[in-house]
Amino acid sequence: MSEAASQPGPAPAPVVPGERVRAFRRRLLAWWRRHGRKDLPWQQEPTPYRVWVSEVMLQQTQVATVLPYYLRFLERFPDLRALAAAPLDEVLHLWSGLGYYGRARRLHQAAREVVARHGGELPDDEAELARLPGIGPSTAAAIQALARDRPAAILDGNAQRVLARLEAVQGWPGASPVRRRLWAIARAYAQGRSGRRYTQALMDLGATLCTPRAPACDRCPVAGLCRARAAGLQEELPAPPPGRHLPLQRTQMLLLCRRGRVLLLRRPPAGLWGGLWSLPEAPPEADPLRWCREQLGWEAAGRPWPALVHPFSHFRLEIRPWLLEARRETGGRLREGGEALWYNPLQPPALGLPTPVARLLRRLEAEAGDPAHPRER
Repeated sequence: MSEAASQPGPAPAPVVPGERVRAFRRRLLAWWRRHGRKDLPWQQEPTPYRVWVSEVMLQQTQVATVLPYYLRFLERFPDLRALAAAPLDEVLHLWSGLGYYGRARRLHQAAREVVARHGGELPDDEAELARLPGIGPSTAAAIQALARDRPAAILDGNAQRVLARLEAVQGWPGASPVRRRLWAIARAYAQGRSGRRYTQALMDLGATLCTPRAPACDRCPVAGLCRARAAGLQEELPAPPPGRHLPLQRTQMLLLCRRGRVLLLRRPPAGLWGGLWSLPEAPPEADPLRWCREQLGWEAAGRPWPALVHPFSHFRLEIRPWLLEARRETGGRLREGGEALWYNPLQPPALGLPTPVARLLRRLEAEAGDPAHPRER
């Protein structure tokens, strides 16, 4: 081997030059000291548990929506052991209306795992944190930064948007090469002191100025460093996912009423509304009265209600409700307890209910008065 060949090559260029990182952090932190959010409830006592709950609730959900849920949740489950000891039904009940119920199931599962394996304290190691159900790299980093004031790279929706514009990263962030590039950028900018203040400032910039639409570039403290703005691309980045039509799925929901109570069935633990209590669902092509007799074991009479459409991230669900009065038990297939119950809307138990089911139950109470005897019209 020649001497020239044995010489090491030039060191790879950093993902982001150090002077650029320092300039960005300096301007961002100066702005945050004057304009950042400092009165959010999870900021007042930023324990790992409180930060963890807030980060899970804030996934794909706005702060204004999360606030009342967070306060109620922490009042009932003030620490990790209280959450782990609670039945899943109660956790889902407090989550009802917040959506993405898998978050609540995994939060509860992780709490029980932490009690069983880690003595009731969230692990101090970031990689170990990320392996817990429902946490992952970004949430683990947020816990380390916001609760433990350590430098850690996050890539939630707000941070992703700020960094994609700052470095003019082309492509949809859900694509693997783009995601890897954004993580490298996030790690480069996260290096430095003040992990808590930097992370909160990055989140606040994305939430208040570097918004998905109509970003306030004229008030942005780092506008002079933003490569997307320099190229006139701030409205186009980050790139949206490839266009797709949201398919429409259909179902029928039966409000089967008997003696002031409405039949609810627990959904399977995985899948849509996993683990929540819902109304019986008949296939869209089925005759609801026959289906009720054959599948639920009840002769019933009733009428249809107007359809409603509930949106999800990947499809829309058209629900055709039927208001039914249970007349005679035919098969005896349902028993109190287990995976079925007769729900009393006047004395509702603490159950997790999907949002459209809760809406239908409220409509039932308002329209029928006594759910056991729906009025024919």
